Amino acid sequence: MWRCLIVEDDADNARYIADGFRSLGHVAVISRDGADALARATGEQWDIVILDRMLPNEVDGLSILSTMRALGKKTPVLVLSALNALDERVRGLKAGGDDYLGKPFAFSELAARAEALVRRSRTGPEIRMLQIADLTLDLARRHVERGGRAIALQPREFRLLAYLMMHPGQVVTRTMLLEAVWDYQFDPQTNVIDVQVSRLRGKLDAGGAPTLIHTVRGVGYTLAAPQ
Repeated sequence: MWRCLIVEDDADNARYIADGFRSLGHVAVISRDGADALARATGEQWDIVILDRMLPNEVDGLSILSTMRALGKKTPVLVLSALNALDERVRGLKAGGDDYLGKPFAFSELAARAEALVRRSRTGPEIRMLQIADLTLDLARRHVERGGRAIALQPREFRLLAYLMMHPGQVVTRTMLLEAVWDYQFDPQTNVIDVQVSRLRGKLDAGGAPTLIHTVRGVGYTLAAPQ
């Protein structure tokens, strides 16, 4: 599992890419304008950035890429653009892009290129297991256990739990969860997150096990070992 930032202003195209990566078990967050994309790309940790070039207000995505590299950000960046002439591809690579894929594209090719970039960027052992207290999550096998008891989770429940376990002890806001697990298609005031967390909590705490997912009233949730 990896964290992917998708910088794309076309809502349908962004959702198509995000849904594809999520179906593969990854966390995908969408950014639709240059200012937000720059703040996220430089202020958060990502395994890969999928970067469109033509953004609102005549912003060229390559300016975001150049700023990332100037700040020392080595995150792999795959430039995705309808500007796919030879000289435009060269510009993208010279600006610091690790790969350049023209539109239209097949998601299978995008996913394969992204996987290759992430694989090359990881110099250390890939994180496979997450553990908090007696709860373990195997990212490769997509298997969850608590106290030796296997827990069957739906795909979205698995992504939700993985995201919480990747931020142990931190307060994860509803907006963060909407972006990482649900995309932007739901209103932040919806109770879909609360319902899903309640179901997940019920599965994790079955049999009277101490609660691991705690509600931070008015903000979101945190996952932490019992004190």
